[in-house]
Amino acid sequence: MNKKIRTDAVDYLFEAILSLKDKEECYTFFEDICTVNELLSLSQRFEVASMLRNHKTYLDIADKTGASTATISRVNRSLNYGNDGYEMVFTRMENKESS
Repeated sequence: MNKKIRTDAVDYLFEAILSLKDKEECYTFFEDICTVNELLSLSQRFEVASMLRNHKTYLDIADKTGASTATISRVNRSLNYGNDGYEMVFTRMENKESS
């Protein structure tokens, strides 16, 4: 993980996120902490990552999500060379669905 983001303030934010109990609490918190555009951008990146993981083409992804090719490329770089955070979450979500 990038050492520049490991700060007390980020730790404090993550502790707050980890305290959320359900999706409704997430909506309540994230609507307060993020602008609508920030939240939509985060959700768009997550959708792009899911589609890349499922071997969709950049054109398909751009058409469905409205993401720019620059955003798709940035997410793809994270999937291929990042810290495997997306993979960790997708695997957990798949395991939860199959349970």
